[in-house]
Amino acid sequence: MYVIATAGHVDHGKSTLVRALTGINPDRLREEQEREMTIDLGFAWMTLPNRQNVGIVDVPGHIDFIENMLAGVGGIDLALLVIAADEGPMPQTREHLAILNLLRVPRAVIALTKSDLAPDDDWLALVSADIRELLAPTTLAEAPIIPVSARSGRGLAELIESIQDTLAETDRLRAQGDIRRRDLQRPRLPVDRAFSMPGFGTIVTGTLLDGSFQTGDEVEIMPQGLAARIRGLQSHRRKLDTASPGSRTAINLSGVAVEEVPRGSVVSMPGRLHAGTLLDVQLDILNAPFVHAPLKHNTEIKLFHGTAEHIARVRLLSAAEQPPGSSGLAQLELASPMAAVNGDRFIIRLPSPSVTIGGGVIIDARPAMRYRRRAGKADAAVLLRLETMLEGTPAQRLEKTLMRLGFTTRADASRQAGLSESEFAAACAELAGSGVIRETGGILAGEYLWRDTLAALERVTADYHAAQPLASGIPRESLRSKLGLAPRVFNAVLQYAAQTGTAVDGGESVRLPGHQVRFTPSQQARVDQLLAQFRNQPFNTPSVKECRAAVGDDIYEALLRQRLLVQVKPDVVFAGDTYENAVQRVRQMIEQAGQVTAAQVRDAFGTTRKYALGLLEHLDEIGVTRRVEDARVLR
Repeated sequence: MYVIATAGHVDHGKSTLVRALTGINPDRLREEQEREMTIDLGFAWMTLPNRQNVGIVDVPGHIDFIENMLAGVGGIDLALLVIAADEGPMPQTREHLAILNLLRVPRAVIALTKSDLAPDDDWLALVSADIRELLAPTTLAEAPIIPVSARSGRGLAELIESIQDTLAETDRLRAQGDIRRRDLQRPRLPVDRAFSMPGFGTIVTGTLLDGSFQTGDEVEIMPQGLAARIRGLQSHRRKLDTASPGSRTAINLSGVAVEEVPRGSVVSMPGRLHAGTLLDVQLDILNAPFVHAPLKHNTEIKLFHGTAEHIARVRLLSAAEQPPGSSGLAQLELASPMAAVNGDRFIIRLPSPSVTIGGGVIIDARPAMRYRRRAGKADAAVLLRLETMLEGTPAQRLEKTLMRLGFTTRADASRQAGLSESEFAAACAELAGSGVIRETGGILAGEYLWRDTLAALERVTADYHAAQPLASGIPRESLRSKLGLAPRVFNAVLQYAAQTGTAVDGGESVRLPGHQVRFTPSQQARVDQLLAQFRNQPFNTPSVKECRAAVGDDIYEALLRQRLLVQVKPDVVFAGDTYENAVQRVRQMIEQAGQVTAAQVRDAFGTTRKYALGLLEHLDEIGVTRRVEDARVLR
């Protein structure tokens, strides 16, 4: 499940494009449909050609509704930036792009809409060049630009393919350390819409972050501190038992009225979130044409975090004022409590004139005090602490390092995180105790990566069982190759799989716990007929060639793996129980007489020299006996 959001200037065709991609009209309000202009957030969804589900948040582009737009772009995997070919980048294009950049949205695709209105291809090339120049200083500089026409259908297939490819790249970013879709066992859903349905009661929607919810969970509504319970979960009108991080989720809540859970509320597990009125932050002021003056100390601003909007005052800590294009430390003093966690990103706007001037990252969501300033700055000790926290606490630095490294060793993790031995030990204990990281077989990684890898192992092994039902399991090296793991990491993953009961390590192969080789009725009939021949003449058995002809190569190999048959030489094979008895009898004969010859084994078993000699040579090879002239003795 992915979530993408539109962005772009008013009347550049965002809602029309969403409708063309999904068949769903995201303009749900009557006023929006009458004015043909998105006012509030709209929602739709689609399935990509690779069968991945994508939720789409359609945001308004008009300047009067840009604050509604801000409620829709938090926690998304990809931005669909819509720019009309007949107009090119416009004021809200630039402001929306600045917001996406400040929120560190990982990827974007540019839809060059209304391309059928462009006079010629040269015009499209010129507009594309302008867009590329606009993107250059942002995190989205490499975003693909796809000309489309929602009305004629031109370019829609290419746009869908580009969205799919870019989301695949987002997955690779996640493996390298992007944290938007990780499961930290700390679920929270910023509410972007709340409504009531007859027979169900209160329903809230949003993008689920940092963990999973299950039907029946007791939850807390923040910052109000209200208790509630999850009656039901849905995603794209499909009922769920569990909602996963990164998904568009609708939650049916019991215990609260709809008016008690307005937009900006956060649904979380009880006691997991703190709500306060002070935030320590790093503040980035935009260097943009619409930012005309430095930000001064004690300026009143609007703070946008998740889906919430708050009035706050900016207390600058590292300078008397902050000019456009600069970064600095600040403490935000909110007029009302807000629920947040360290590392969350936010946007700030001036109330009048209404314009986005910057954003940043929360360093400390629970500062102990309101800081004093001297000569326009906070105390040096305060600044040093915040600068250190900006890098993160030891636990946060280790967590970020593991998100970047993936599976690694303790030594590499400690070195890459830049932690002392004692800091590393304490950070490991803290993160392991809260279920964020795990160490198995000398390999350390985030808990989410262990779970994702086990899920991939289970999926690959199940696919192999389906394709090769007569095989006892997937060859060990084949599984390692498909998972793309180094040998040491693979061994640790198998160890964890065994501990959790996910898979059984059979040495040369790996199987799922419930897997058994099962023959079809016709195959079983041939097997029974062949094994009957072995029972009738246990030491004068069919040849290997005859066995393969009787049941087929695949079934013969399966019988060997199950040790229903044991092949001791290229043309000598015994039933499994006959073989075990024969080995025991040969041991007893040697223990009684000190040695045994092939002729004695032949006569004792009532067989021919071929079978007797084949058995004894096999016992030599596996280390049970050794040859002394014409006889065998025990090793």
